[in-house]
Amino acid sequence: MKIYLVEDHPIFRRGLRELLNEEADMEVCGEADEISKAHGEIVRTCPDAVIVDISLKGRSGLELVKQLGQEAKHIPVLVLSTHEETVYAERALRAGAKGYIQKHETAELIVKGIRDVVAGKICVSDRITAALLAKSVGESRPLSEPLEERFSDRELEVFVLYGKGMTTNEISSHLSLSPKTIGTYRERIKEKLGLKNSTELIHHAVRWVEQHRE
Repeated sequence: MKIYLVEDHPIFRRGLRELLNEEADMEVCGEADEISKAHGEIVRTCPDAVIVDISLKGRSGLELVKQLGQEAKHIPVLVLSTHEETVYAERALRAGAKGYIQKHETAELIVKGIRDVVAGKICVSDRITAALLAKSVGESRPLSEPLEERFSDRELEVFVLYGKGMTTNEISSHLSLSPKTIGTYRERIKEKLGLKNSTELIHHAVRWVEQHRE
């Protein structure tokens, strides 16, 4: 099976490529570190599965998941990310992904996840499966807090990074966006939360991230 990688960390991408190429029935057919390149190549090469990170240069990986869900539904997407699954897994599935695995999981689980989504299965942890089932029958609150639902994908990403202690310049470098753009997201977040200043935002974000930490 052909696998396309969308990951902006060269070292991790190289390790993932080597891991998959060691499997007798898997071959990495292409890779990219940002959405515009990935989208065209995925449509052209038509891989059996795509692995996407959420944090990419310029735009969120969930935007690519949505694009492929509209234009290439036959290609399953597995999100592989450092972001907490309780915050992002449901959002990724709603965007059209067939699975969500965190990067700290074992190589065996990542390979199994790829095989599962290619076979038409949904690949998430038992914890997320249980929460989604409970939500579907009204026995639990949603995985996503009401606060989270107010944000776009990129706003949520910026909010979480502030909550992890990053400065505006550090977030700018991490997401390959200008400080001015990050400032715009910061102002939108403040407005949506009804916060007066950046200090309140940071305190709010830190507390929220602590509550959602595994």
